[in-house]
Amino acid sequence: MKRYSQGAYYGVFFLLLLVAPLLLSEFRIGLLAKFLCFAIIAVGISLIWGYTGILSLGHGVFFGLGAYCMAMYLKLEASTSGIPDFMEWNGITELPFIWTLFENPIFAIGAAVLFPFMVAAIIGYFTFKNRIRGVFFSIISQAVVVVTVTLFIGGQHITGGTSGLTNFFTVFHVPLADPSTKTMLYFITVTLLAVVMGISLLLTKTRFGRLLISIRDGENRLRFLGYNPAVFKVFIYALSAAFAGIAGALFVLQVGIISPEMMGIIPSVEMVLWVAIGGRHSILGAAIGAILTNSAKSFLSESYPDIWTFFLGGLFLLVVLYLPNGLAGLVENLKGRFLKKVKKEAKNHEADSLMS
Repeated sequence: MKRYSQGAYYGVFFLLLLVAPLLLSEFRIGLLAKFLCFAIIAVGISLIWGYTGILSLGHGVFFGLGAYCMAMYLKLEASTSGIPDFMEWNGITELPFIWTLFENPIFAIGAAVLFPFMVAAIIGYFTFKNRIRGVFFSIISQAVVVVTVTLFIGGQHITGGTSGLTNFFTVFHVPLADPSTKTMLYFITVTLLAVVMGISLLLTKTRFGRLLISIRDGENRLRFLGYNPAVFKVFIYALSAAFAGIAGALFVLQVGIISPEMMGIIPSVEMVLWVAIGGRHSILGAAIGAILTNSAKSFLSESYPDIWTFFLGGLFLLVVLYLPNGLAGLVENLKGRFLKKVKKEAKNHEADSLMS
């Protein structure tokens, strides 16, 4: 029964996403597509934080790596001379070797997924192998953000510096500004979100998922049973990074820009807040949290441009203080109370029938 109700929730969620283009304007659909990219990140953070107990405050790095991989291909396709404009401004006359690899769109797409996966696997190997966890891992993840952003800003002749990469016009020589292209990208994003959520659900509903929860609730006990928690932690951390890379690649296609600022500490912390608001123990809750939080951010910034940050801050405080399990936890509590009330009424009705 519980599995059936969960399936209904997912069905309604994706049904709403599929009919959204019929109900919203082109501008709003563009915003929703961007929020769906964020939902993909949130699903990955739910896996490592909600299920495994690893609080990463540096997922902006993996989002940025995926975005830059896709942006490099788009930038080359937009360059008439074969060399990006910012390189010409820096006096570079020959395309650097690393950029030549991204002339191939298949390589760029693969790198957007595999590069964040490998970077996270390396970081995870050296940290989890040495049993670094808790707040210490969170601090290290933020240090990785600082180092990465500094490198991208400093390598202006390679990365575009603080301005990042922008001015993309086509993908596979199809105009990005065309409404049909935007609609196609929206449905591709919905499809990939479904795939990411499906993979996550498959993992959490199996023995592997139970092991992740065991790591969260009692890592030492799992180790005494003969398991090596570091292996599972490295894999799930790298997988969540791959999800963030996919989101970054889709984000560039939707928004048309990526810069070091978008992969900094503030965006990384915001990603965790999306999951906290939606419910870190729920895959669907994390995705909805990302969509609702960014929708509220967009609405408040449009309606109250001077004070919208105070409203958003109040929303975060409200959730942290009164909804520790997020919106998903609230729904489950209300559902539990409703079912309890229904059972009680049914029992009373049965007792009355027997007495009569």
